[in-house]
Amino acid sequence: MTPLYYLISIVLVGAHKVWGQIFDPSSGAAWALSIVTLTVVIRAALIPLFVKQIKASRNMQLLQPQVKELQKKYGHDREKLTQETMKLYKDAGTNPFASCLPILLQMPIFLSLFRLLDHAAKNQQGKGILTDAQATQLYHAKLFGVQISKTFNGAHGDHGIQIMALTLVIAMLVTTFTTQRQLMSKNMPKSAMEGPYAQQQKILLYVLPLVFAIGGVAFPIGVLIYWTVSNLWTMGQQFYVIRNNPVPGTPAAEAKAKRDAHKAARHGGVVATTTVVEEQAPEAPAPTRQQPKKQTREQRKKNRPQGEQK
Repeated sequence: MTPLYYLISIVLVGAHKVWGQIFDPSSGAAWALSIVTLTVVIRAALIPLFVKQIKASRNMQLLQPQVKELQKKYGHDREKLTQETMKLYKDAGTNPFASCLPILLQMPIFLSLFRLLDHAAKNQQGKGILTDAQATQLYHAKLFGVQISKTFNGAHGDHGIQIMALTLVIAMLVTTFTTQRQLMSKNMPKSAMEGPYAQQQKILLYVLPLVFAIGGVAFPIGVLIYWTVSNLWTMGQQFYVIRNNPVPGTPAAEAKAKRDAHKAARHGGVVATTTVVEEQAPEAPAPTRQQPKKQTREQRKKNRPQGEQK
C-alpha cells in the first residue's frame, strides 16, 4: 500500500496547497475540496478503463441470448458450459472481467485514503508525503462545525457528526441505486433482463446500497465525501454514455432514435422552406422567337440539295 499512500498524498497535498490559498489552510473547506479534487483526478485517470468497462458490459448484454442457448445445450455439463461460454466471449472479443476493472482499481485507492485519514485521526501522523503537522491539521479540520476525520460510530453523542455522516451515507445509497437502476431500465435489452445475469444485476441493485450503508457508518466523513463525489461522477458519466451511445435494442436506443429523427425533421423543415422560397423566385423571361424571313421561289430552289433539284 505504500506506493498508493505516496500517490494519494501527493495529489491531496498538492490540491491542499491550491485550496489553502483561497481558504484557511487549516479549515475543513480546504481539506474537503482537496478530497474532491483527489476524487476528480482519480476518476479522470480511470476514464479509459471506464470505456473498456462500457464496451465489455455492452458485449455481455448482447451475448446473453447466445449464452442462454449454450445453457440449454450444455446445462447438464457445467465444465463444458464454462468452456463454451468462455470461447464465445473470446470469439466476440470481450472479457467478462473487464467490466469490474474500474471498481477493482478503485478499491485499493479507497482503502489507502481510508487508512490515510484514519491514521491521521487516531495517531495524527502522516503517510506518504503528508507530514505529521498536516495530519494534525487534517484531524482538527472542521466543515460546518464538524471534524471531517470523525466517523458516525466515533461521534460519541455529537449530533453534528452523526447528521453529516448520515446525510453522506444516504447520498451514497441514492447515487448507487440510481446509477444501477439507470443502467438496467434504460441501457439493457429485454433479452438481457432474463436469466442468471439479470438476476445478479437485480440482486446487486438492492444489496450494494445496503452494504454501503452498513460500512458507511464506520468511515470518516472525509472518506464519505470521496465516495459520494465518486458516485456522482459515475452517475453523470453513465448518463452521458447511455444518452449518446446506447446499446442497440434498448429503451435508451429508442429514445436516441426519436431525438435524432426529431433533429432530422427540424433540419429537413429548414431545407424545405428554403426550397419553397427558391421555387417562388421570379423566372428569367424566355427569349423571343423570331420567325424566319420569307424566301422567293428562286431562293428556295437554289437552297435545295442537288438531288431534290433533279
